Amino acid sequence: MKIKLFSLLLLVFLFSNAQSKQYNNFWEKVDFGGGAGLNFSSNFTNISISPMAVYNINDWLASGAGLQYSYMSFRNRFTTQLYGASLVQFIYPTPELQLSAELEQLYVNQNIEALENQRNRFWNTALFLGFGYRRGNVIAGIRYNVLFDETRNIYPEAWMPFVRVFF
Repeated sequence: MKIKLFSLLLLVFLFSNAQSKQYNNFWEKVDFGGGAGLNFSSNFTNISISPMAVYNINDWLASGAGLQYSYMSFRNRFTTQLYGASLVQFIYPTPELQLSAELEQLYVNQNIEALENQRNRFWNTALFLGFGYRRGNVIAGIRYNVLFDETRNIYPEAWMPFVRVFF
């Protein structure tokens, strides 16, 4: 009986120790970062924050997710709020280059007082394919929205520059 109890306790200890090592190893491969923006003038306000977490699968592949919130106002005639999330995939063909694919889903809440209080509420889906240059923790580049539609899109152009910072 004592041998069975000892064996059981030993297995539980070894299993929990292995789980602890896997758990610690997981968090060592996670990078946190994203982007933020502030733009103020006498007529315009733009505030945005987009945190992101990325798991580095190996030296050339990483996957992650992000959140986004943006607020824009123009002369109190136009306000827009964006809420959403994204899934990202990064490929690093070399340590300096980053190829990215980002699926983004945003809820758009827009009020236009100049057009007799018109309210627009809709979901905006974007699939960005991008190319960036990485220097340390900073990646700068450009991305293209392959789902861009001028008639129903929150972004003015399909091409967008980006800067990402990870820690």
